[in-house]
Amino acid sequence: MTTSSPTIAKRPPQFFWLLLVRWCTIALLLGGAGGCASLPANEGRTPSTFFAQPEITPLGQLVQARRAQATTRSDSAFHLLDDVETALTSRLALIDGAQRTLDLQYYAIHADASTEVLLQRLRDAARRGVRVRILLDDFNSVGADAQVLRLAFEPNVQIRLFNPLPGNRSNMIGRIITSLHDVGRMQKRMHNKLFLADSAWGITGGRNLGDQYFGTGDKQNFVDLDVLAAGRIVRDMAVSFDRFWNDELAYPVQTLLDPEDLDELRKWQPASAARAAEAPKPVLPVTVSPTVLPSVTPTAVVQAERPPMDLRTVPLVWAPATLLVDAPGKVGPGDDEVNAGETVIDGLLNLMQQAQRDVLIISPYFVPGERMMAIYGQLRKRGVRIRVLTNSLASNDAPAAHAGYARYREDLLAMGVEVYEMRSDPETAPGLQGGHAPERRARDLFTGGPGGSKGGSSRASLHSKAVIIDGRLSVIGSMNLDLRSQLKNSEVGLVIRSGALAQEATQQVEQTMATAAYRLERKDHGFHWRAPPGAAFGDEDSEPGASTKLRLLVRMLGPFAPDQML
Repeated sequence: MTTSSPTIAKRPPQFFWLLLVRWCTIALLLGGAGGCASLPANEGRTPSTFFAQPEITPLGQLVQARRAQATTRSDSAFHLLDDVETALTSRLALIDGAQRTLDLQYYAIHADASTEVLLQRLRDAARRGVRVRILLDDFNSVGADAQVLRLAFEPNVQIRLFNPLPGNRSNMIGRIITSLHDVGRMQKRMHNKLFLADSAWGITGGRNLGDQYFGTGDKQNFVDLDVLAAGRIVRDMAVSFDRFWNDELAYPVQTLLDPEDLDELRKWQPASAARAAEAPKPVLPVTVSPTVLPSVTPTAVVQAERPPMDLRTVPLVWAPATLLVDAPGKVGPGDDEVNAGETVIDGLLNLMQQAQRDVLIISPYFVPGERMMAIYGQLRKRGVRIRVLTNSLASNDAPAAHAGYARYREDLLAMGVEVYEMRSDPETAPGLQGGHAPERRARDLFTGGPGGSKGGSSRASLHSKAVIIDGRLSVIGSMNLDLRSQLKNSEVGLVIRSGALAQEATQQVEQTMATAAYRLERKDHGFHWRAPPGAAFGDEDSEPGASTKLRLLVRMLGPFAPDQML
């Protein structure tokens, strides 16, 4: 049985013909635009490799000294970065400590206050002789965020864009239109996240770079999880970086900028004129030939007053570890199933199938699909406890992904999976406020002091990606437990065998469940969201904190969006 909108039903018959003609015209225009743009030949790239002698650098020697102090057999060490302050200061420490190389691989780097600080430090490192390589997925490098690409014109800095889209970078819609002829390739993205210094220390996890990942977003801030790594495992991370950096899908940024893009870079002005006038140092001044970018206007921010993390004293857990990483070809042209059985998600599912007691899943976008659901069912039949922490509708920044997840809620609960949904209230979100570092302290890094907070009314959104198995094995990385991570995106994850680190991560997740999340329960005609005992908020019988408009949107999306596209 179908229903129709009362408004549309009253329209005269010619309305439908006009509507049909309009959409056909748009489709033809989009199709024509999509066929016009193409990528340049990716020729003349110079291969480069990671720095293979970390032991001769101060960062490498520090790793050796820390290992000697610990008297451990393990050659890799780790520290969880579970709050916005340590997430930022650890990256500053790696930049400031590097003497030879800095390699960054990210899905998104946003042009805002936090990255002004980080990119200023990267520029300073390049000017003291450090080779800086930045590999960035091309999808988000548009509009204001394209300003990040100005760093490519600094001496000693190279930027490559992975799986680029044709067309200029003025806005996202235009770039999507010019890629409609190749939607399959456009859907595949490099989602990896690595931050490496002298091949001795590195960071991976869920965070991209930008205000909302460091607790200073205007409208939204992500609760996220990274891990700081040192020692042998960082060389494995560096090898993975090189595979992507030297792949044919990685284009030097200069080959992709057209005259319109260069004009936009010239026009760029600081977001805050007052802050720019008061700041002592410019950020991202581009030193290039006058014939290329003759009139780039620099900006500035107040430099971070809080010092970087002290790598000499930061607590480290020494443990055996391995790296799960997808091949660059997963993002390339071809069948979605080309790497079936060999992806990061496949490896993670194989580890989960070996669980004996407990599996704890943290995934902001949780769309299991048939195979994952079958594995969860097998684990439950063996008595393995499964707990899942994901976003509520109100905290999810991707309503379509929530629509996909909602399809599985009833079956998950029926098989005995414990499902928790995080609230959108930043006051209860760990790592932003009330966690290891209050949100205000992180904002002070960019505003120069208290009182300048700009995110007090922002909502919290879960972005951490981790699986903890039997309280001894932790997998932390860029992957979500969904079909997009399994079939579309390239991902990376660290597998760490340490009871101590697994216990630390579990405690952090359980704190969120106990203070900032609802437990989902079945009800006769729907669901019940149960608040934690003693919480300042109460139970709910409908999507907590979500507007009627948002609920209707998800209901509309639900029947139509395929799981692998969410």
